[in-house]
Amino acid sequence: MIDELRDLGYELNDYSLSDADFSDLDFEGYASEDSDIILDVPYIPSDEKIVQALLDFAEINNQDTLYDLGCGDGRILVAAALERNARGVGIDMDPRRIIEAMEYAQHSGVEQQVHFLNEDLLEADFSDATVVTLYLLDIVNIKLRPRLLDELRPGTRVVSHAFNMGDWKPDHQRQCGNVKLYKWLIPAKIAGTWQWQSESGDQYKITLKQKYQEVTGHAWLNEQVIAINSLLLRGDLLEVVLQVPTARPLRLLMRCQPKQWILEEGSLVISPAIKIAHT
Repeated sequence: MIDELRDLGYELNDYSLSDADFSDLDFEGYASEDSDIILDVPYIPSDEKIVQALLDFAEINNQDTLYDLGCGDGRILVAAALERNARGVGIDMDPRRIIEAMEYAQHSGVEQQVHFLNEDLLEADFSDATVVTLYLLDIVNIKLRPRLLDELRPGTRVVSHAFNMGDWKPDHQRQCGNVKLYKWLIPAKIAGTWQWQSESGDQYKITLKQKYQEVTGHAWLNEQVIAINSLLLRGDLLEVVLQVPTARPLRLLMRCQPKQWILEEGSLVISPAIKIAHT
């Protein structure tokens, strides 16, 4: 696909990011070619291998809406449109990058699938994304973190090139040459007390505390304390394993919605879990 783009006369430069020394960069402020614009991050394009690794790691497909925050010349979005038939939106504070991105998309024949906005990425609306890609600094990722957690739907994939999210640990990470890629799944908000009932009439209750995707809690069966063997939250899917007296551990995989959890699979048929208290 890259060769086809070169045939169109639009050349992707081969940037060697693995040799970049970020410690030599001055992060106090970045100006674009337009001296009136101060940027949050320096412009360092991703090379072709990193672009391909990002698309694979994010598992982008033709059902996705990809937002690239700090999109630069648009190469990630154009590749996603050409190779995965995804739709996308690129946001960048530098108007010259936006012009380059629009020209690149037009040369590539995907201008109907991808759009570019000259906006502040810390304020832009990205709430309809199913995937978000980032190549920003740690400090900018951390500024974005509350909005990502609050505004994106649970299960949305967030993939960052080289920079992390502070104490929000990634669900997955991958080494690509000398560069690390990080992936998070936006976790459902499940803190509180939830209750459900089995077909036989047993009443289950669980109280959870949550920090990002990390969950702890206590559980009861018919008002008797029972042990929680494990809790695993990935996006909007919660796996609960309870130690039930005189029986094998009870495993439940539930799809988390704001007001109820729906059983996806498990060793017991239960009613939807209903939230009965906040923490």
